[in-house]
Amino acid sequence: MALKLNQEAYDRATQLIEEGKVVRDGRDAWSEHQVSAQAEDEFIQTHGFEEYGKWHLAVDDKKPANSKARYKHPCGDFQQVHLCALITAEGRAGQMKHYDIETAAARLHSMIEMAKHA
Repeated sequence: MALKLNQEAYDRATQLIEEGKVVRDGRDAWSEHQVSAQAEDEFIQTHGFEEYGKWHLAVDDKKPANSKARYKHPCGDFQQVHLCALITAEGRAGQMKHYDIETAAARLHSMIEMAKHA
């Protein structure tokens, strides 16, 4: 697997966090808040794979461009960034030794935490 940081997704997540479009949910909430496969398919049908990809912090460049398998580590629900998604991405990327993705998720996580205290 050739995962790399999806800079467009990172930039979009940064912008959304700055705009306050964030769900400050708990560490283990992503299993409940994660977008369903059907909702993903509907989003792709309406917006295309390029927009779909902007909600995932990692890209597997060995997978076809027009496939969900290409995109890893979601960071939100197509409307808001979810703290629980970032925590999940941070942990999984670290376990898989994808340190650039782990670092990006940690920075976004930190931005949310700092905004909470501002």
